[in-house]
Amino acid sequence: MMPGMLQVGLTGNIASGKSRAASVFAELGAHVIDADVIAHELMQPGSQTCEKVVAAFGEGILNPDGTINRRSLGTIVFNDTPKRLLLNSLVHPDVRDEVLRRIFQLQEGSPNGIVIVDAALMVESGFYRMHDVLIVVTCDAGLQSARLMNRSDLTLEEARSRMEAQMPVEEKVKLADYVIDTSGTFRETRVQIEEIYKELLRRERESRNPVED
Repeated sequence: MMPGMLQVGLTGNIASGKSRAASVFAELGAHVIDADVIAHELMQPGSQTCEKVVAAFGEGILNPDGTINRRSLGTIVFNDTPKRLLLNSLVHPDVRDEVLRRIFQLQEGSPNGIVIVDAALMVESGFYRMHDVLIVVTCDAGLQSARLMNRSDLTLEEARSRMEAQMPVEEKVKLADYVIDTSGTFRETRVQIEEIYKELLRRERESRNPVED
């Protein structure tokens, strides 16, 4: 990593409210890079990433227009650990390369500030080690499953299967510099984010102007 911007990893398990937190950080002035959006872009028809995934999982995961049916692929990988690990091994390196390219691009334009990388599997992949700070978003498990069912039109069983397929959030919290709990109201969540952002700004200023002994 290049010196300059404070580089922050933002993660949390599925339907924890991570994307909402990222949007607030962006509103407050942080540069936000969404790894899931990048993954979507990289898996468009004709891309090398898409071709690797289709070669591994078959054309049965494709929609009629040639795009990958994420629900079909999700049903496969969330119920089969080896296949989920295979998918991650095919996609994550490409996503990581693009994330790093965008960070370098930002720093070339403005070497100061805060860049937040929003990535669901940041801890599992080890990518969190490449950042200065790790923030983990959590929420009540019941609320998490309800959000997931509502957002993705899943049954309770499907929602629980996806939740259980991920690393327990308690393990991620052990590595976190900051934790955001989204179980309460949006206002309560926003207050937490605003306080953390003040701390990030302080850390970024100190990195530019270290105190000499």
